[in-house]
Amino acid sequence: MCYNPAPMESILARALKLKYQPVAILWTDSLPPNALQFSEGRWGCVMAVFGTVAERGRVAAFSKQTFGCWGGGVGLGFGNAYVGFPGGVSSFCRFLSDGNEKSEAGMAVAQQCASWMRGELREHFLHGEGYKKSPELVDLWIQRSLPIMDVPARYVVFKQLEQVGEDEQPASIVFLADADQMSALVVMANYSRPDSENAIIPHGAGCQSIGIFTYQEGRSSTPRAVVGLNDISARRQLKRLGKDLVTVSVPFSLFREMESNVPGSFLEKDQWKSLVEG
Repeated sequence: MCYNPAPMESILARALKLKYQPVAILWTDSLPPNALQFSEGRWGCVMAVFGTVAERGRVAAFSKQTFGCWGGGVGLGFGNAYVGFPGGVSSFCRFLSDGNEKSEAGMAVAQQCASWMRGELREHFLHGEGYKKSPELVDLWIQRSLPIMDVPARYVVFKQLEQVGEDEQPASIVFLADADQMSALVVMANYSRPDSENAIIPHGAGCQSIGIFTYQEGRSSTPRAVVGLNDISARRQLKRLGKDLVTVSVPFSLFREMESNVPGSFLEKDQWKSLVEG
């Protein structure tokens, strides 16, 4: 069987029987026509937009002025956007852990932002999201674990894989997968490798898993798949698409490797077919 798909068609996606089309992430200096964008300076969730792209086939674009939220700015590759969080990085560290209520500086920021910081955001700012045990651990996580970077382009664009043109090369491809499909993607990431650690599940925001963690893997000669959507906040945003879904994102070089390995693999054999068709 010869591997010769048409441009940006995926035999891997067909074999997986995905409910939603894979989403390509591209870096470009050109804004696609009619692209979804956040208004400059307005809050929004990158993963909610990702869900719209996967579900409805819209094209979305983000820039340093329109990344939606601070974590999204970091996740998409627009540098350390946490410095723009109200009160700076130290307030963000408290926000992600046990809150700003115990901090004099944090309470001053809460008062300064009272005119617009309301509802759930204010609650989390004051009392914390509880995703890390302490602000100190958040600070170490940012410094040691987050591959903060600046993408070499003005825009980060999301579009369904089948919409990618022949003259475009994605940075990465993101699959929305259930447990069976995730298992298959992990197997395929390891299929032509001699070792067994070619998929990772890093702690981070949903957009950081599909963004900078996957970008970092793309710099490696042996890139790994990144399993994501272990972010509770992001899972709430995508719950409408299915409560059992995770993201599996792969640098484009690994995507091509996995595509070329479908012929002859378990994806063509009875065990897989009985699992997805049974």
